[in-house]
Amino acid sequence: MAFIHLSVGDPAPSFVQRSTNNERFVFNAVAGRYILLCFMGSAASKHSEKRISAIQANRNLFDDKKISFFGISIDPDDEKNARVKEQIPGIRYFWDIDKSVSRLYGALPEKLGAEPESYKPFWVLLDPALRVLDIAAFRSDHQEIATIMKVIRNLPALDDHAGASIQAPVLILPRVFEPDLCKHLIGLYQKFGGEKSGFMRQQGEKTVLVHDESHKKRKDFTFSEQIEHEGLRTDIQRRVMRRIVPEIKKAFQFEITRMERYIVSCYESEDSGFFRAHRDNTTKATAHRRFACTINLNAEDFEGGELRFPEFGSKTYRAPTGGAVVFSCSLLHEATPVTQGKRYAFLPFFYDEAAKKIRDENAKFLDIAS
Repeated sequence: MAFIHLSVGDPAPSFVQRSTNNERFVFNAVAGRYILLCFMGSAASKHSEKRISAIQANRNLFDDKKISFFGISIDPDDEKNARVKEQIPGIRYFWDIDKSVSRLYGALPEKLGAEPESYKPFWVLLDPALRVLDIAAFRSDHQEIATIMKVIRNLPALDDHAGASIQAPVLILPRVFEPDLCKHLIGLYQKFGGEKSGFMRQQGEKTVLVHDESHKKRKDFTFSEQIEHEGLRTDIQRRVMRRIVPEIKKAFQFEITRMERYIVSCYESEDSGFFRAHRDNTTKATAHRRFACTINLNAEDFEGGELRFPEFGSKTYRAPTGGAVVFSCSLLHEATPVTQGKRYAFLPFFYDEAAKKIRDENAKFLDIAS
């Protein structure tokens, strides 16, 4: 039987699994804090009871800000008999009944063999970038419990976990849009108004548009395809091609040929406009997206509303008026709440010809009715 063996420094395998608080928990969205995983198999086993008791004895450590705990169970009776329960903040469990997560991390062999399987219970500690920080197998004398608890009590501040100052791999490009163009785009929004902005979510085979104000509060004005906006779209394309595309090629060795979305978005302080941590290419209908771009149109007129990349610490990023922040769609990012004024921004996505083929192929998964 072949087991996967994780080592310190490895990126944690990503997965989607049912949990105590979410039918479809996307694990890579929890970046930005330390994560303690406990592959326990069944909460009814004696070795698991000791570890669960240790978590309860150190309940105050798990606050969802600095550190979160996830137990992984493959025993249906753990859920059915409520042997373990989530405690928000900080303590949750995955119902890994199909054993996919346990195989992915090496608690079970990669493939089902003819011989009986034996579960290898262990702890995995992940850093805020979801890379392996420590691994500890369960010991019969339970001595690893005290060691693990000591380690998490002494973890450095989130921004200090790497032992050096780190920065998100983003481009900040000033002077992409001229002041007059910024004012014109804001004027269009103010003239036509914005509609409540949603986000894409995968539901089975379909990618659907979801509106959830606990996750996102923003309004968007989308350019029409009518002739009155044709010249404006061309003007914007020209600026992107001359002022953004070469910089992406220089920094990331990627040739942008396509642009998606012509929208002016507004985050208002009246409802603390925000967009919680997310990635922009996690559904079938958005898998083609390669780079996201935020062009601030009025940076002097609002407070808050900055970009943050949790995998790279608490540092925030803010482009000047007419300037752009460009970053990979695979990076976890959020728009922090606007606390004063209104933030206007132009928010396109970029991709290339290879990604266009992906977009065309995946168009069938987009639920137009949503």
